[in-house]
Amino acid sequence: MERKERKQPTNRKEPKRPEERGPGPAGDRDRDRERDWTDDHVARWLPVLPDLDPDVEGAVTRMKKISVHLRRVREQSLVDFDLERHEFDTLHQLAARGGTAAPSELAADLDLAPASVTGRLDALERRGLVRRTPSTADRRRVDVVLTESGRSTWLGAMDVLGHEEYRLLGVLSKDERRALSDMLRRIMLVAEQHGGASWK
Repeated sequence: MERKERKQPTNRKEPKRPEERGPGPAGDRDRDRERDWTDDHVARWLPVLPDLDPDVEGAVTRMKKISVHLRRVREQSLVDFDLERHEFDTLHQLAARGGTAAPSELAADLDLAPASVTGRLDALERRGLVRRTPSTADRRRVDVVLTESGRSTWLGAMDVLGHEEYRLLGVLSKDERRALSDMLRRIMLVAEQHGGASWK
């Protein structure tokens, strides 16, 4: 499959961290911090819901909007590399197993019936992204192998999203990123209680 070239942004500057940005209007320390869409959202709802915690609302709203933004970037990367979402997911799980797996293993990873995985593999094999070959360990078994074209396509789509993730989190220092990850872990541990957010 011919890989589509992405246009690289020209004169792209690294995002500045808050402490590196210039000051806001004199005499108003609150304005030194740039406002985003969520600040206006919270300000609009506080008079309506006086008991609203602006920090909780702000954090939750920003997490949701960042998630939506990254999902849109991912969807565009799939378009750029001519991949359907289910095709990317299959390549992703295959790559996670080192590039070789049994169809039954992929079915378990994707939480699909074996027949559904067979249909996916048929389409991917026709495109040259995977190939099926007799297992070297058990001749009765067939292994699915990620081809060079498949790996290149998967990595290309991954690179688009990865670049955007680093661009966004690049406004934070290494210590700040670690602190953010630790705080989100504490939140996720609560969300995962009783299986509430234990998705794959």
